[in-house]
Amino acid sequence: MTDQSLSRTAPNERRFLWPLMAALLIVSWSSGFIGIRYASQEASVMLVLFWRTLLSGLILLPFALSIGPRLRPRAIAEQMLFGVMSVFLYLGGFALAIEQRVPTGLVALISDLLPLAIAALSQPVLGERLTGRQWLGTAIAVAGVLIVSIDSLSFGAAPIWAYGLTVGSMLVFAFASVLHKRRRTGHLPVHQSLCIHTLTASVLFGICAMMQGDIAPPLTRGFAIGMIWLVLIATFAAYSVYYTSLRLFPVAQVSAAIYLSPPVTMLWAWALFSEPLTTAMFAGLAVTLVGVWLTSRR
Repeated sequence: MTDQSLSRTAPNERRFLWPLMAALLIVSWSSGFIGIRYASQEASVMLVLFWRTLLSGLILLPFALSIGPRLRPRAIAEQMLFGVMSVFLYLGGFALAIEQRVPTGLVALISDLLPLAIAALSQPVLGERLTGRQWLGTAIAVAGVLIVSIDSLSFGAAPIWAYGLTVGSMLVFAFASVLHKRRRTGHLPVHQSLCIHTLTASVLFGICAMMQGDIAPPLTRGFAIGMIWLVLIATFAAYSVYYTSLRLFPVAQVSAAIYLSPPVTMLWAWALFSEPLTTAMFAGLAVTLVGVWLTSRR
């Protein structure tokens, strides 16, 4: 989807488009857990991320070269920077923190506070000032995330820098999001930018994976299912919907939908892996829904 077609979308059409975009974003963003659950049983996290990004980039490459504007060196360099920030540092930082034994529940909680960081950055960087109602909705959504995560929240014995790494990874992605929104011109179509992002990250993840051992993929059913899920849903769907939404809607409104990822992830886990649902999950889901509604309502 090009900038020209996006710019022709009327405000009323965007208003009715947002519920659909938000639903797609929530479902695809939360689905990353499923692919990781399948694939990480067969390989290290860095190896999983290497093959996820490499396959995504290679699948997109023919379309990126044949459809859309000509890729110029400056545009490629800019998108490579975004790829380092929004894919390698974001996903890789959380993966490294988990390997350093930062509790998974704490890592998930920090990553799910991404919309709060984006909301805080949107005013000084973009001039998108949040209203009092939107800040109230943000606070309520954060409370909902805390309720959902409380059962899995614990503090481990990881080194101090590993805890800081989780916060830093989240802040890097938040900064990349507002920078992406700030660029009023020069946007590449999503399939071209995502191709550059993933191929750039794959090189860096490949180096990390080689430092840990072999980069050959495990030839198992679980790894294959995980890759299909991660590439098609957690990468193509999630990132495409996210970047397209950033061009159409205020960045704080788009990021607020991510607050619903924790409870939806638990619904995925219940449906596919028979993990139990708790009262806290339903309570947190209800609270988060109220917060997202307040933040997104015009």
